[in-house]
Amino acid sequence: MDKWLWAARFFKTRALAVKACELNRIQSSGQAAKAAKDVKVGDMLLVKNGGGDFTVEVLQLSEMRGPSAAAQTLYRETEESRSLRAKVAEERKTMPHFEAMREGKPSKQDRRRMDRFQTRGFNT
Repeated sequence: MDKWLWAARFFKTRALAVKACELNRIQSSGQAAKAAKDVKVGDMLLVKNGGGDFTVEVLQLSEMRGPSAAAQTLYRETEESRSLRAKVAEERKTMPHFEAMREGKPSKQDRRRMDRFQTRGFNT
């Protein structure tokens, strides 16, 4: 599983693919998939990573990482998955950003508030 996910370019390294499997971010036919699980042609996978949630059908097997064009031939993303990812991306664009609302650099008082917030968040 981890080799195929790496070869299909869902993850940058095999170690990240293994970690995703351990955190149950990969599902095969509705079941949590382990890194050592064999992938078969026709399997439906749910892959959750930084790019979004992908529901894909395995079309080909590969244990070698190749160019992006070759990696895209290994799977086919479902239409529902594409539309859902597009919808989530659109919602993310319309959300206001804290950085965009602020004008100029923070005042000394704002900086102290941010520092207090950050140190409390990491120590607790």
